Amino acid sequence: MFEEKYMLRAIELAKKGVGAVNPNPLVGAVIVKDGRIIGEGYHARYGELHAERAAFAHLTEDARGAEMYVTLEPCCHFGKQPPCTHAIVEHGIAKVYVGSDDPNEKVAGKGIQYLRENGIEVETQVMKEECDALNPIFFHYITTKTPYVMLKYAMTLDGKIATCTGESKWISNEKSRERVQYSRHKYAGIMVGIGTVLADDPMLNARIEGGINPVRIVCDSNCRIPVESRLAKTAKDIRTIVAVSKSAMDTAEVSEKADDLKALGVEILEIPERDGHIDIAQLMTELGSLGIDSVLVEGGATLNDSVLRAGVVQELNIYMAPKIFGGADAKVAVGGTGVARVADAHQFELISCENIEGDLLLTYKRKG
Repeated sequence: MFEEKYMLRAIELAKKGVGAVNPNPLVGAVIVKDGRIIGEGYHARYGELHAERAAFAHLTEDARGAEMYVTLEPCCHFGKQPPCTHAIVEHGIAKVYVGSDDPNEKVAGKGIQYLRENGIEVETQVMKEECDALNPIFFHYITTKTPYVMLKYAMTLDGKIATCTGESKWISNEKSRERVQYSRHKYAGIMVGIGTVLADDPMLNARIEGGINPVRIVCDSNCRIPVESRLAKTAKDIRTIVAVSKSAMDTAEVSEKADDLKALGVEILEIPERDGHIDIAQLMTELGSLGIDSVLVEGGATLNDSVLRAGVVQELNIYMAPKIFGGADAKVAVGGTGVARVADAHQFELISCENIEGDLLLTYKRKG
């Protein structure tokens, strides 16, 4: 019979890999013998040891006859690392407790089958809900080949993201803004529209100690991003992608501008348009093919509308500040023409509500 404390420890370890393992999953492993932890590990960085092998690397004694708790089904194929199932068999583990099933077609039950065929007892779906909660990004990306998209914005109690003069700094408080930096660390990419770049000249980096900068992505149909912008000038240091419409790239002016940006290290993606804007669904397909498994959208009302209409948003983070701006013309969180019928509304379900020193962080998941 499994003991909850050991799987909880494996989950705790798995979280240490946040931001560093994309597009791989977060995984933790604990080896237990005679009621003692004799080895533990986690997947710390993409390309490095998987959790099970990391746990074996930290053994304090021989693991023969021990039990292993692992948050995700062990892999059974060769990638950047050899199969973890082989290591489990070689070390004489007697029983493995597995949390989440691995939907990767290269694994998908084959890892468990291999262990059982080699005489190892396996118990599956141990604290499955808690283990599954580690990897919504991985599960989405490995099954759809497109990024998991988080839409984030800060707004007032009356739904405004700026005053009637366009002033928006700051709606949310300092602690909320610090939390956003952790999101930037967690997600592989961060996306804004050209309006945000022209208005704010942002860096879009992760401003926390040890933070891993996301790939910066700009939706810019007509390639208006200035070569003097901070994004362009730092593109050789932080990967930067500008999505430009295919039709605009056919003009000499835009083509030359794109060449200037490329010389600075900016990557240009030519994407078809839909309804006068970058085709977001196609852009997500392209980003997925580049190995970008997740995108944090920090756009304005126009981009927010585009990603919602494209149906790519999996999760919402809404920071609601205890303020009211008012003003019929003050900017709201989602622009565009909106839906005509209540039945056509974008549907989400509330997952959590957290008080951050007066601000409310509302987290929603896409419904259905």
